[in-house]
Amino acid sequence: MKDHRAAVAHLRRSDPVMAAVIDKVGACKLGHATDRGGPALDHYGALVRSIVGQQLSVMAARSILGRIYERFDGRTPTPAQMLDDDPEELRAAAGLWRSKVAFLRDLAERVQSGSLVLEQMDELPDAEVGEQLMEVKGIGQWTVDMFLIFHLGRPDVLPVGDLGLRRAAMIEYRLRKLPEAPRLTRLARPWRPWRSVATWYMWASLRVVPE
Repeated sequence: MKDHRAAVAHLRRSDPVMAAVIDKVGACKLGHATDRGGPALDHYGALVRSIVGQQLSVMAARSILGRIYERFDGRTPTPAQMLDDDPEELRAAAGLWRSKVAFLRDLAERVQSGSLVLEQMDELPDAEVGEQLMEVKGIGQWTVDMFLIFHLGRPDVLPVGDLGLRRAAMIEYRLRKLPEAPRLTRLARPWRPWRSVATWYMWASLRVVPE
């Protein structure tokens, strides 16, 4: 999803508000980042990163991830390494909440047992990816949406629960309050089939693109 010319052309034609946002922001850089503050990530590594980063600032998440990588020779721990490690020692060494250690171990257990086959995610529809990932403790719809947009590169994802997107929509469309999911979904109809790109532009209009 790195060549966004077709998406930008469509968004300009279909929505004058979005056209103005595009003019303000400039070129779309969704999918162009090669370094998000750690080792190159496979599907498992991306989910580890997502779980660690939930409800934390970018700097705090990077710091904790750095300590996790340092504990495992500069790499994302494999599921086996995660399960072999002592949960309390990992929590103390990395500065993790106990709940997040439990979430990471649940992810590792599912991958290790084969009940979650991450290699299949590339071929699955968005909804099916979400259904499987949300079986993991600590993974909700927002985490699924970020995984779809930033890791799998899916072009038509609308994270209706994202506060940054809702705030940008309120500002750019001159709404009186933050739009709830139904209104945001209606507002984003002209963005189809490029709602991921449109969402990136809305984030970028606030300079709050998630990692």
